[in-house]
Amino acid sequence: MGQDHLTAFGVQDFKGFMQTRRSLAVLFSIIVIDLVGFGIVVPVLPFLVDAFDVSAATLGLLVASYAAMQFVFAPIWGRLSDRIGRRPVMLMTIAGSSGALLMAGVSPSLVWISAARILGGVFAADRSVASAYISDATDESERTRWMGVLGASFAVGFTLGPAIGGLLGPYGYHVPLLVAAGMAAVNFVWAALVLREPETHVVKSEPDDHRAVLANPLIKRICTANLLLSLAVTQLETVFAFLMMAKFDYDLRAVAFILVGIAIVMGGVQGGGIRALAARFGERKLLWAGAILMMLAFLAIPFSQTVPILLVPLLVSAVGRGICQPSMLGLVSSFATPSTRGVVMGTFTSRASLARAIGPLPAGLLFDQWMGAPFWLAAFLLVAMLTYCTGLPARVGASQDAEE
Repeated sequence: MGQDHLTAFGVQDFKGFMQTRRSLAVLFSIIVIDLVGFGIVVPVLPFLVDAFDVSAATLGLLVASYAAMQFVFAPIWGRLSDRIGRRPVMLMTIAGSSGALLMAGVSPSLVWISAARILGGVFAADRSVASAYISDATDESERTRWMGVLGASFAVGFTLGPAIGGLLGPYGYHVPLLVAAGMAAVNFVWAALVLREPETHVVKSEPDDHRAVLANPLIKRICTANLLLSLAVTQLETVFAFLMMAKFDYDLRAVAFILVGIAIVMGGVQGGGIRALAARFGERKLLWAGAILMMLAFLAIPFSQTVPILLVPLLVSAVGRGICQPSMLGLVSSFATPSTRGVVMGTFTSRASLARAIGPLPAGLLFDQWMGAPFWLAAFLLVAMLTYCTGLPARVGASQDAEE
């Protein structure tokens, strides 16, 4: 009988294992499609705005408006997903994103584009809810690995998206946005049909406030580190297309395919070796290594006088970012309880949104004065980030030791 019991337990355990893997595979497919749509916009937006003959500072304000709304609403969506479930919140945000992209695609003026980006920011909660979904469906021993796969899914989206945007751009800057809106609409149907609520999700009767979440010193520390990291990354993201236009006379297609190369490198790091690296070195050391690589890369970018030379620090920064992000996600998810994962991941993600609300304006203003200034600011921010990582636990599952 004991053997029969073990056999039955093994079959049940295997079925649960396969169900979890299927659920995660569906989640990743939805995220990839969603990020392809978002990635289409990334290289197109600077050229679309430039057609209205505006400055880099104005582009910074436009980027900041999207991020500001994301900062405000990501914790709200996270708390809502704790209460009513991950699936319905994912469906609502995908539908809203489709409407925002459609509005941008038919925009006749800069005011309309601004309104569309604000609406898009309201519904940009995919990463926080997806991270909470993964935390529900995995245990601590493999969470960083799956956070790395989530990062790789983002990289796939940012690989295909800019490529599609670059290919469609010559037919009119509005065409890629309309295609992105259509993809988001298809993604909503796909998610409605196949996405299931994670079995281990605990639905709460009352949501946690993000201020209560930040009372945990470890969560507060890693959220601050994420804010500084994201501020640094935002400097590059905001002015990169303007840099390539001003310094090398690059067009949309050329800029898009450089972004594709960066995304491929990030995806390779996040989806490939991150689990082995985390097991050997621990997440905190990976954060340090990734931040140092990014800092050195940002310091070198202003001195790159040709595109082949510029590609070296760009690729180094992509490797650093590919190491940092899944490690940080794995750590912060381990600080949450099953019933607070949505609000914890929403609060964590909102710090990146806050950075994207604050960072683009100084990036644009500094770029208008000297092209290299935003990248030196980014390097300084990464040095500050390193100071906040010293008090973090060495690896996922070690938060108790760190608190002691």
